[in-house]
Amino acid sequence: MPNLPEVHASALDFTRPKLAAVAADQWGRDSVCDGWTVRELVNHVVSGNFWADELMAGKTIEEVGDRLDGDVLGDDPVAAYNASATVAAAAFKADGAMEKPAAVSYGPVPGEVYCGHRFIDVLIHGWDVAESTGQDTNLPEALVEACWEVVEPQAAELDGTGAFGSDVDVPDGADLQTRLLAALGRRG
Repeated sequence: MPNLPEVHASALDFTRPKLAAVAADQWGRDSVCDGWTVRELVNHVVSGNFWADELMAGKTIEEVGDRLDGDVLGDDPVAAYNASATVAAAAFKADGAMEKPAAVSYGPVPGEVYCGHRFIDVLIHGWDVAESTGQDTNLPEALVEACWEVVEPQAAELDGTGAFGSDVDVPDGADLQTRLLAALGRRG
């Protein structure tokens, strides 16, 4: 298993310039994630990052309440992302974070499991932003390999959640990025 706090932080860093490159007229366009604009997709990621900070601090969903509902991007989505990325990375890198339980919506799970899910979410949604806005969609090879290590053992379970879309068929001999994206419902 990869060092999850490190690959999570690297995924946050990969996504950062993708958001910075979104043109003003692209925030309202449809994303490759059905039902979400690019802005709504980024809002989902930023909200998730802030949730990670709260839940890894030991708070429950009830204690957080509705503070992170709705638009958390404000007037500057990139600044909101940067702030959220900083606190999420720190939350997962804190001493003992991987063993600590997180009271997520799908039940209390070890921080390691939650960090793995956040890593997948941030990396793949970074790809979604790039795909939705005409940017380079090549993922760093090391992150693809690390993400596959997290996804592959639980691919069937993830497929049933609806969180990432259904599997997409891939041709024989497809590269690992294509297989990873397909396992998460994307055509790459």
